[in-house]
Amino acid sequence: MGPAISLQDVRKVYDRVPVVEGLSFAIQPGEMFGLLGPNGAGKSTTIRMLIALTRPSQGLVEVAGFDVTRHPARVKANIGVVLQQTSVDTELTVWENMEFHGRMHHIPNPRRRKAISQWLEYVQLEDRRDSLVKTLSGGMKRRLQIARALLHDPSILFMDEPTVGLDPQTRLRLWEIVRDLNGNGKTILLTTHYMEEAAFLCDRIGIMDAGKFIESGTLAELRQKYGEGLIVKQTADRLTSELFPTLEAASQHLDSLPDRTGVMCRPSNLEDIFVELTGRRLD
Repeated sequence: MGPAISLQDVRKVYDRVPVVEGLSFAIQPGEMFGLLGPNGAGKSTTIRMLIALTRPSQGLVEVAGFDVTRHPARVKANIGVVLQQTSVDTELTVWENMEFHGRMHHIPNPRRRKAISQWLEYVQLEDRRDSLVKTLSGGMKRRLQIARALLHDPSILFMDEPTVGLDPQTRLRLWEIVRDLNGNGKTILLTTHYMEEAAFLCDRIGIMDAGKFIESGTLAELRQKYGEGLIVKQTADRLTSELFPTLEAASQHLDSLPDRTGVMCRPSNLEDIFVELTGRRLD
């Protein structure tokens, strides 16, 4: 079996300005992959190419084994998309939103009605089936987006900032849903600005910057490569940090300092590595 998602030397140019350059990576079936990058890194353009909304200027993009340029309809039949922006119709009921999506995908009855009930129950919205979407909370709307994206049983799910703007309790509930979907075999590509979310959910993490794919690996692999220990120093209003191969090496460095005022040692995390690679924190 080939990769669920594959990009080979992909380039995208708008008005002679390259926004994605030489992009190559693959995501395996059943993998949860986190795509990170500062604003303007090219993540959104990459996602648009993967879901067959934007044609690449160069290179090959394949999703579920289909070329997104040659077979966009087949790609869309195999993917579900959960956007950051609320994309459900707020003037329709929960059920009507699901019914409309099911008809768009030509799911026949009675299979359509059974699938709608199944997925509304899965995201705990069965009791709100007759409610207008505009009466739902932000977390409920996001859960409805997930149910709608799953209605036609896609093998691949794209989730763009799925928990942005949600309270911590609702975010944790969505984490449970995402992990369960992945555990049941769904391939998921996740973009997020929450580092702890990527670290907790994703099997592998890819980092983009300035339109290029600059690094990928598991969190353990990235920490081993860039440093498992960190020294942080506060001077006035400026915070500086330095990665060390191990936490022990960082601790030894701290012990050797004549003045340890405003200095601390701790294990490195994904955000530390991200800043090391891009020079910026995610806002």
